[in-house]
Amino acid sequence: MTNIYDTANGLEREIRVLPEFKALEEAFAELKKNEEAYTAFKEFQTFQQELQEKQMRGEDFSDEDAEKAQALAMKVQKEETINELMQKEQQFSMIINDLNRIIMTPIRELYEG
Repeated sequence: MTNIYDTANGLEREIRVLPEFKALEEAFAELKKNEEAYTAFKEFQTFQQELQEKQMRGEDFSDEDAEKAQALAMKVQKEETINELMQKEQQFSMIINDLNRIIMTPIRELYEG
């Protein structure tokens, strides 16, 4: 009988060699070479995480949050290396979403039945 964790670990290793993951790795390496863009990216990530935590606590976003989000989004959109990274991340996310859909098929079928 197959150990499901061995299967998961094998999948993790396969993901690392996918062309889409390699492209994402390369895009991230390029971003890190541009200090200004990388700093903007990290700032944007940190702020997104803060907003998610706020949302999980049931707190509303303030006008200040909205203004900061808009300003950071504009700053990030101006950086070509960030746009390239986000494009590669979106391509990779499609694969992860497909894998999730496949993995969740037994539960979906269970509840549909």
